Amino acid sequence: MHRPAPTQDINEDDLKVTEPKRSAAGVKAVMVSLERGFAAAGVSRTVRSMLRINQRGGFDCPGCAWPESITGARKPAEFCENGAKAIAEEASARTVTPEWWAKHPISVLREKTEYWLGSQGRITEPMIIREGESHYTPITWAQAFATIAEHTNATTPDKCVFYTSGRTANETAFMYQLLARSVGTNNLPDCSNMCHESSGSALNPTIGIGKGTVSLEDFEHAELIFVIGQNPGTNHPRMLSALADARKRGAHVVAVNPLPEAGFFGFKDPQTVGGMLGHHDDISDHFLQIKVGGDLALFQAFGHLIFEAEDKKPGTVIDAAFIDSMTDGYAAYKEARSTLDWEATEEATGLTRAEITTVANLLIKSKASIFCWALGLTQQPHSVPTLKEIINLLLVQGNFGKPGAGACPVRGHSNVQGDRTMGIWEKPGEALLASLDAEFNITSPRAHGYDSTDALDAFEQDTVDVFVSMGGNFALANSETEILEAGMQRAKLTVHISTKPNRSHVVHGRTSLILPTLGRTDRDDKHPGGAQFLSVEDSMSVVHSTQGRLTPVSEHLLAEPVIVGRMAQAILGDEHPVDWKSMTEDYDVIRDHISRVLPGFEDFNKRVRGRNGFVLPNPPRDTRSFATDIGKGRFTVSPFEALSAPAGHLILQTMRSHDQYNTTFYGLDDRYRGIKNGRRVILINPDDLNELGLEDKALVDVISTFGGTERRANRFRLVSYPTAKGCAAAYYPEANALVHRDLVARESNTPGFKAMTVRFVPHELAPGPTLDS
Repeated sequence: MHRPAPTQDINEDDLKVTEPKRSAAGVKAVMVSLERGFAAAGVSRTVRSMLRINQRGGFDCPGCAWPESITGARKPAEFCENGAKAIAEEASARTVTPEWWAKHPISVLREKTEYWLGSQGRITEPMIIREGESHYTPITWAQAFATIAEHTNATTPDKCVFYTSGRTANETAFMYQLLARSVGTNNLPDCSNMCHESSGSALNPTIGIGKGTVSLEDFEHAELIFVIGQNPGTNHPRMLSALADARKRGAHVVAVNPLPEAGFFGFKDPQTVGGMLGHHDDISDHFLQIKVGGDLALFQAFGHLIFEAEDKKPGTVIDAAFIDSMTDGYAAYKEARSTLDWEATEEATGLTRAEITTVANLLIKSKASIFCWALGLTQQPHSVPTLKEIINLLLVQGNFGKPGAGACPVRGHSNVQGDRTMGIWEKPGEALLASLDAEFNITSPRAHGYDSTDALDAFEQDTVDVFVSMGGNFALANSETEILEAGMQRAKLTVHISTKPNRSHVVHGRTSLILPTLGRTDRDDKHPGGAQFLSVEDSMSVVHSTQGRLTPVSEHLLAEPVIVGRMAQAILGDEHPVDWKSMTEDYDVIRDHISRVLPGFEDFNKRVRGRNGFVLPNPPRDTRSFATDIGKGRFTVSPFEALSAPAGHLILQTMRSHDQYNTTFYGLDDRYRGIKNGRRVILINPDDLNELGLEDKALVDVISTFGGTERRANRFRLVSYPTAKGCAAAYYPEANALVHRDLVARESNTPGFKAMTVRFVPHELAPGPTLDS
């Protein structure tokens, strides 16, 4: 039997702090996985789910996008602790019924934390709340779709916004973008706008594709692997197996991060005898504890040292033949890296010249290097130049299109990359739009739409009438939390296609609908042709099927493609040229359309049924070629840039807890960092505590400054922690309120969650809520 949902919310006064861990996984991870699953879903649903996670013919984990092997056998447990927690959340036998909503007025729910809301269980029926009402009440599916149609058709397309979470499957995402463009808008913000948009903005103009250029098998051949701005032990733990195996082969692994995360140092593989007995594999042999925002300076120093080494031994370091035949801009790049201000570099990075040189020598000697990165690099004002500097380093040594080498942006959501491939983008290219128009006999809008930051502006300016959210939790995921929530509440209609309650449901529009959907683990068999499956794309461009087998917790749930199709039919009417009904009845019809619209998906229905799915084309990886506007890989030159804080201030970055996936909180135990029972904490270097005249465990309010304006978040507890000096860290989304909307990565418009300039003042003890922003 599963346990009922917790009745108590977070009490920040119960915070417990212990020493950080130096290894990840092991027996504890297994026990936590089972305990969370049994508590939420019961023994039977938990066991049946775990046996199918990431297995051939099973379902794709709704957590991270780390790939599975397509050449060899898979492990019996092809998932991690946090994947198990994600499944426990989704397979939960706890239910949120109409009776639950009747007991909980919005005024009460708005005072609850995301942890409490998410722990209540699966939503069982469509619900609505109208202007002036205090509670959500049941509504039929037909009435819900009619309400959406009424509001959408009463406004203009530019005032409709269609948001997407990265958990949306390929087929759903394709239908969703087709719906938006059939309505007449490219307002398609998605979660990638807030995470890896900077990666695409850097990769597309330099190598001609916005994705990584490696396969999982490349980790078996790499001589050097960089793990930069990411926390694999929590956010993609299955990566640790690949890193541990690489180290055993003799490869070097270099971790670059402001926080010394447990997964950088040791991995207790719970699927080996040694791991279960407590023995750990070494992960990184070098850890560079860099200052937040110092990565651009580090990579420029690497470039400088590469040319120094090449000058000493010509022909031994750079790949001159590759550079001459396949790249452009080399001379300008070489000139830019000919000199280096070491004093400025050491100040920007917090590293010594000796530390930088030691790691640079590994890069100089390596004949096959992989650079992996995540949000630590993508959420700063100079994120795109930083990532372009990685591409420079890969290009100069010819690290594309050969075993063990390439770029590896590690995606966080299981299908965030697939959503973009399917056309979820506010700035679509003409080729996609023309292909859609030809396939469906529609006229897609050409004007660019809103990304996530633009949507925040639109909410504040009251230019959003209809907001539809396909999964996700937009209110908490973006910056300027307080302003965004106020704007959402002024919208005429908000629609949330969801599995569980979240914050966005309770800071809703004047009318709001909650449409409960099937999850990845659920059986989808209410179709004329029987059970259906969907597909996803992992971080390394592999497309494969996913099919749940659990009995849904309610007969009222609909699959996401069915919701999109019926919504489209209601809005656009029977005369619309797209046959939405046929797509909702048979997902093969969707895939046939995709095969004719999107390059690389030819014969989609046959290939996706293959044992391992199929791999999408990737010119840098497949043919060592680059589909840029000049047909070559592009070296770029960026000025030196770093983050700095005035006296009395620190640079603050956001982070996830080990008991968290994006805005979903599984629990309150950030085990590897030693933080338990609290989330409103600031990790701060002990030397900074002393210099600022502050005490460990002091209760403070946090004030961020940007462009002459301030943002404030109250009641945080300072925790002395070995982060990089001059830097601090706080959990996302509690710290999102501190991010000014104009603090973004310049080329990608991604919020600067890793770039806040903050100071601390003693907490004001005046009466008031403790969750203020």
